[in-house]
Amino acid sequence: MSTPGKVYLVGAGPGDPELLTLKGRRALREADVVIYDRLANPELLAHARPEAERIYAGKETRRHTLPQSQVNALLIQHARAGKTVCRLKGGDPFLLGRGGEEAEALARAGIPFEVVPGVSSAIAVPAYAGIPVTHRGMAASVAIVAGQSDADGGPESSRDWDALARADTLVVLMGVEKLPEIVAALLAGGKSPNTPVAMIRWGTYPVQETLCSTLGEIVAQAQATGFRRPAVIVMGEVVRLREPLAWYERRPLFGRRILVTRAPEQAADLVDHIRDAGGVAVETPLIRFAPVVDANLTCLDEPWDWVVFTSANAVRFLLAALRQTDHDVRALGAARLAAIGPATARALDEAGLRVDFTAPRSQAEGLLDTFPEPVTGRRILIPRARQAREVLVQGWQQQGAVVEVLPVYETLPDEAGAARARAELAAGVDAVVFTSGSTVEQFCRAVRGVDLGSAKIVCLGPVTAAAARERGLPVHAVAETQEVAALIPALIRALAEE
Repeated sequence: MSTPGKVYLVGAGPGDPELLTLKGRRALREADVVIYDRLANPELLAHARPEAERIYAGKETRRHTLPQSQVNALLIQHARAGKTVCRLKGGDPFLLGRGGEEAEALARAGIPFEVVPGVSSAIAVPAYAGIPVTHRGMAASVAIVAGQSDADGGPESSRDWDALARADTLVVLMGVEKLPEIVAALLAGGKSPNTPVAMIRWGTYPVQETLCSTLGEIVAQAQATGFRRPAVIVMGEVVRLREPLAWYERRPLFGRRILVTRAPEQAADLVDHIRDAGGVAVETPLIRFAPVVDANLTCLDEPWDWVVFTSANAVRFLLAALRQTDHDVRALGAARLAAIGPATARALDEAGLRVDFTAPRSQAEGLLDTFPEPVTGRRILIPRARQAREVLVQGWQQQGAVVEVLPVYETLPDEAGAARARAELAAGVDAVVFTSGSTVEQFCRAVRGVDLGSAKIVCLGPVTAAAARERGLPVHAVAETQEVAALIPALIRALAEE
C-alpha cells in the first residue's frame, strides 16, 4: 500500500494576491494538485508548478461546480495516490469556508493534513474600505456571521439576531441576497435604523465598490443601485470612519485598466507599480525574446577595451550563451563594462560584474554624449538584439572607434499576446503603455483596424514616443526618465486630462 500524500487547507485571502501568506505560497509551490474555489484569485495559481493539476471547485448560491461531498472525495483520492494537495479557499479556510468539514473528512480517512490560515475577508475587506472593525472608544467587539444558511435557506430561523443586534460591529458574509430579511431581523432585535452600514463588493480588488447608508435605508439603496454579490456587509459606528480612512479607493490609478505590452520577463516591476497605484495591469505581451542560436562568440577571443550593454536582456542572453559554450565571464577579459542605464547596470551587478560606466540617460544618445573617455582607436564590443538602432555603432565609428556588434538575442512577435490585446481593447482600457519601439511596432501590427476608443498612450522615453508618433499614435504622456517607475506619474498625468 502506498504512503498517502498530504493535504494543505490554504486560505487564499480576500482577493488581493499579495495577501497570500508565505506558508500558503509554499504549499502552492509544492503541490501536485491544486483544488481552488471561486473566490480564490486565479492569479495565485501562477505560484503552482506548471505541471501541477488544477481543479476548479467554485461555488455560488444554488450553483456548485462540485458538491462538497465530491470535493472531500477528491482530496482523499489524490492524497491516497501519494500526491501533495493544495486546497485553495477564499479568505480563511476555517471561517465560514467549510474547511472544518474538509478537515473532518481527511481525519476520518487517515489523511495527513495541515491548515494554513488566511487573511479573512471579514477583516481585510472592511480595512480596504477604510473601516476598522474595532476602534478604541467606538467598538470593542465584533461579530461575524453568515447571512445565509445551508440548513434553512434563510437567516431568521438559524441566528440569534437579537444577540447579534447588540454587537458593537457586525460583519455579515454571504448576505446580499438575504439583505431584506437580515435588516428586518436586526431591526426587530432592537438595532437602531440609524446604524451606519457599508456594503463592499469585490473587496481588495481594483474593482472594489462601496455603498454606505444606514440600516433603515440600505435595502432600498442596494436595490436602487443594483448592488450584487460578492460583498461584505459591515454595520456599526466604525463605518463612520470610512470617510477619513478610505485609503484604497483614493489611490491615483484606482480601477483604471492599463494595457501592458511589455514581455513577461520584463513586466513584473511595471505591473507592481501599477497595482501599487491602484490600477489593473492587463498584461498582453506583444513581443518575446529568444536567443540567437547561431551567436558567434569567437569575437570574444579578441581583446576589447569596452563591452557595452544596451539592455538587461543583452546581459542575460550573453551570459546564457557563454554558459552554453562552456565559457564564463572570464571570456570578457580585461575589458571595461558600460551600461546604457540603471536597469542594465543592475543586471550586470546581479551577475557579479562591476560596471565601470553607467549612462545617466537610458538611451544610445546618452552613452554617446557622456562616455567617460575619447573613443578614437578604442575597440568596443556591443552585445545586443539582432535588430536594433544603429546610433551607437555609427556614432562611435564616426569618432574613430573600432565597433563590433554581437547579436545574442532577437525580438519576436507574441501572437497569443496580440490576440489578447485585441480582445482587451474591445472590452475597453484606460491606457496603453509602451516601453520600446518594438512593442509599438508589434502593437500597430496586432491591432490594425481596432478602435482604441479613449485609451491614452503613454511611453517610456522619447525614443519610444517618437516610434509611436511615427506610426500615427497620439502620445498623451512620456515618462520623464527611463525608469519604469516614472511611467506611473506619466499615467496619472495622461488620465487626469479626462
